[in-house]
Amino acid sequence: MDDNKLLQKLSQNLLEVLSDDDYCDITIEVGDDPYVKIFRAHMVILNYRSTYLRRILSTNKKKNDGTLIQIKLPNILPEIFQIILNYIYGGRLSLEEYDTSDIIKILVSASELSLQELVDYIQSFLTKNKAVWMEQNFNLIYQTSFGKDSFLELQKYCTDLMSNNPNKIFKSLDFSATPENLLVSLIQSDNLQMNEVQVWDNVLKWGFAQNPGFPSDPSNFSKDDFNSLKNTLQQCVPFVRFYNLTSKEFFYNVVPYKKILPKKLYMDLLKTFLDPDSIPNDKPKPRKGANDNLLNQISITTSHYQISKNSFDYDLQKGEVSCAKAYKNPVSIKF
Repeated sequence: MDDNKLLQKLSQNLLEVLSDDDYCDITIEVGDDPYVKIFRAHMVILNYRSTYLRRILSTNKKKNDGTLIQIKLPNILPEIFQIILNYIYGGRLSLEEYDTSDIIKILVSASELSLQELVDYIQSFLTKNKAVWMEQNFNLIYQTSFGKDSFLELQKYCTDLMSNNPNKIFKSLDFSATPENLLVSLIQSDNLQMNEVQVWDNVLKWGFAQNPGFPSDPSNFSKDDFNSLKNTLQQCVPFVRFYNLTSKEFFYNVVPYKKILPKKLYMDLLKTFLDPDSIPNDKPKPRKGANDNLLNQISITTSHYQISKNSFDYDLQKGEVSCAKAYKNPVSIKF
């Protein structure tokens, strides 16, 4: 018989102990009204498996009248505690059997019970097997990971995604529930691999989600609607790089919402997009990935040639695209 089979036998025996009431000496009231369930357990096992429960048990003197000691765990769902209790006794947990949302609940409860070994195991499982789900539900993962000091691996996952692939967060299913401070952090990022008009549209989408009663068409907005949206987005607007929009994008995507912009910003933008000789002093640099987005749109017709993006060398920091291949008279375009 190999070691694994021996451990399986031990695990099975301990689970049988859990289901046997004869030697139970403690009851645990789990959940909050009206969803409460009473579990029977053994002090000696809980004491050595959970430092949190050890602290609670140390304050409860052992009773000599035959009545069971009782403790309460109102912050844990009964069905989640049953899973964790099986782990405490049997030392095994197959996460593949559960929905990811339930795995998150198990993780939070395991942290509350100071089961750090289980916490580390669940975090590793999530990052290796549930990355797509976490991207789609980023707000939940973000709020969960930074709600506990023990979720270091999930915190790193969130930080890395925000730094390297922040555009994925805009596509998450719960984006509209993103906290304002997180949204501001995202739109400040140079690594957003999307056009600036997409950034602006997502900021508006978030603003509308915070004000669900708004008309879908800004031409139907009341003065109060504009004021409410302006107040909602006042921390976000300064970090949208409006100067990187095209004139068409500015006209169709920004002008209808001009009343939510600071007056000076709107007038400066208007001057920039109407006067080709006007160059803003503080034009922000394009975000990562904007180079390809720009070149995909460039098509310049000269008197002899249709010039495609493959014919260009470009330097967006200098605001210049130059034709560098196969032409006797290279063209330089300022933008």
